[in-house]
Amino acid sequence: MDSTGAMEQMATVAAETQEKIPIMELALKGGWIMIPIVLLLLVCVYVFVERLAVIQRSVHDEAGLLDSIRDYVMDGRLDSAKTLCRNTDTPTSRIIEKGVDRIGKPVENIKAAMEDAGNLEVARLEKRVGWLSTTAGAAPMIGFLGTVTGMVRVFFDMASKGSNIEVGTLANGMYQAMVTTVAGLIVGIIAYACYNIVVSRIGRVTHEFESRSAQFMDLLNEPVK
Repeated sequence: MDSTGAMEQMATVAAETQEKIPIMELALKGGWIMIPIVLLLLVCVYVFVERLAVIQRSVHDEAGLLDSIRDYVMDGRLDSAKTLCRNTDTPTSRIIEKGVDRIGKPVENIKAAMEDAGNLEVARLEKRVGWLSTTAGAAPMIGFLGTVTGMVRVFFDMASKGSNIEVGTLANGMYQAMVTTVAGLIVGIIAYACYNIVVSRIGRVTHEFESRSAQFMDLLNEPVK
């Protein structure tokens, strides 16, 4: 019973002595190194949200578009097909418009034109995505830079004050070393996850482009009414 009581008392004391440090106060202890890390985080969040919005706008159920294009092409109303593509103004419609423009030319030319248009649309979707991969690599490195500068600060204080140095003085450098490392790794992990999500979404959209292009090429081989 005494042993149990002692353990409960120790647990109570330990719980009472735990100090909760506010996140903002802890971040400030990281020093100026935290500024580029925070900036990278803001850029990462902006690019991620902005790219997801662009990708979402590029994904539409365009089966109805292809049906209308098929009817126009079969009726020989190519101008109406081009107008429909321009009014729809989506990546898929712009790709198909390139194919409609070249109807009557060899199939290889039509296919090449649509592939070029598809590559251009994919490049538009990939715009600024490089910032995510850059952040994923740069943020941890900046954090490690903070670790090095923090440790240099600790050793400098130890050398300058010798045996008279206080623990509080050393704590400043240690805080900088640890906080910047943690912050850099967290931002790097977030950026890495965001990059893979965006790349995965772009890959699915690219497959959709290819599927719609193949359907358009198939309709060109259908017998004319």
